Amino acid sequence: MVLPKTWYPIFGRSRVSEPENLVTFTVNGQAFGIPIGRVQDAFVPDAITAVPRAPAQVAGVMNLRGRVVTAISLRDYLGMPAPQEAKPPIAIGIEHHGELYGLLVEKMGEVIAPERGSAEANPPNLDPKWRLALRGVYRLKDKLLLVLDVDRLLDFRKVAA
Repeated sequence: MVLPKTWYPIFGRSRVSEPENLVTFTVNGQAFGIPIGRVQDAFVPDAITAVPRAPAQVAGVMNLRGRVVTAISLRDYLGMPAPQEAKPPIAIGIEHHGELYGLLVEKMGEVIAPERGSAEANPPNLDPKWRLALRGVYRLKDKLLLVLDVDRLLDFRKVAA
């Protein structure tokens, strides 16, 4: 699945801006979203090669059409438990400062345009690592959709601190 490379406005640091189209996916049953303009493509990796001494959230590297892609485990980054049944992950291709990353997720959702007025800032009682990784929350009909802040998620200096 290749998504169009179109620019859409993104969230501010402390509050969610509205509306925007989001690519949705799940990790450990939790719904997440990323602004569609940040997504290059989605693919199932053939193999992921571990990288010695890499940060915990780096699952390894993989090959995508001749490019080396750093695989980021959102499950490990967010401190979620291991899956009960092992399924091949899906990687969401993101370009950040000229480097290509694959965010490993369990299941792809759809592209949605949340309703106006359904956006909220991060709850103040979130774990600091989650607060760092999220831009805000959308209240959907049947669930909460957490929106990732890709820039902060991939800023390894802040993650290490």
